[in-house]
Amino acid sequence: MGELDLTLGTLLVGIMFNTFLFGLVMFQFIAYYRGKFNDPLPVKLMVLFLFLLDSVHSIACIWMAYYYCVTGYGQPETLGVAIWPYTLTPIATGWASMVTQIFLGWRVYRFTENMYLYGLIIALAIPSCALGMTCGIKAWIIKEAAKLSVLTNLVTAWLVLQVGVDALVTITLGIILARSKTGFQKTDTVVNRLIRGAIQTGLFAGIFSIGDLITFTRWPNTNFYGMFAIPIGRVYTNTLLDTLVSRNELRAQLHGTVDMDSARQAPSLLKWGRRNAPSSSISTTQAASTNIQLSEISVQKEVVVFGDESLSEAADAKPRISC
Repeated sequence: MGELDLTLGTLLVGIMFNTFLFGLVMFQFIAYYRGKFNDPLPVKLMVLFLFLLDSVHSIACIWMAYYYCVTGYGQPETLGVAIWPYTLTPIATGWASMVTQIFLGWRVYRFTENMYLYGLIIALAIPSCALGMTCGIKAWIIKEAAKLSVLTNLVTAWLVLQVGVDALVTITLGIILARSKTGFQKTDTVVNRLIRGAIQTGLFAGIFSIGDLITFTRWPNTNFYGMFAIPIGRVYTNTLLDTLVSRNELRAQLHGTVDMDSARQAPSLLKWGRRNAPSSSISTTQAASTNIQLSEISVQKEVVVFGDESLSEAADAKPRISC
């Protein structure tokens, strides 16, 4: 292993991967505004804030790579100084994680209407952000990379709390969505996709946070932890933007025609929708003639929140079928 592999090498890997993720952020940011979603102003401002935050941090990290590799070329002592883009990382990560966690927590609230659970998520997300900002400010004051190990306890508390909030949101969303299946194939396909998305949200952010924690505590005198720490904020932003941008695709899936094989698997739903008619009167021929559209089946499930009126509004409402 080379002399700079665990200092400059791992730092460059983190910066390159962060730049790749920032490219995805830019793509989804453009897709969001071109999609002309009818979201309230606070949501649009939230998206803009995260994009600007990611832009500043990603550009600063690219400059940091230039500084270490070009400006400081032949001067190994420059690697021992944590310059401002490095100390900005926990601050940017703290804000990105808090905004994303509160957004996903709002989705949990719209599903459960449990204000206490939503309050718990907020009560954990805000201190997590505060700890991240404290780590960044103290690192900026210390400056010397070799002395950053004094922040081990603070960094541990921050990352453990951050992973805990992610796990709480992920598990809650997964359980709620798993209980939201209707028996209709296309609706359940959308629900399954949302379950996968919820799991991936906590999984990816958790992997990077745990990797950051382990490498910082195990190799504090290297930049190994930068390989995990720098991209975490982009992981959170991509999670939030994917949740918003994917609504058009989910809406297209929900508005497809329902096949009667799926309908026959849920006869109680059909019978409930035609409560004045005997169940035997519902045949495949009648179903074909009525051309039941999923837009006519008001399976009220919370898919995406924040004023997306095209999707459902209540997680526990019974389905209505209009023939």
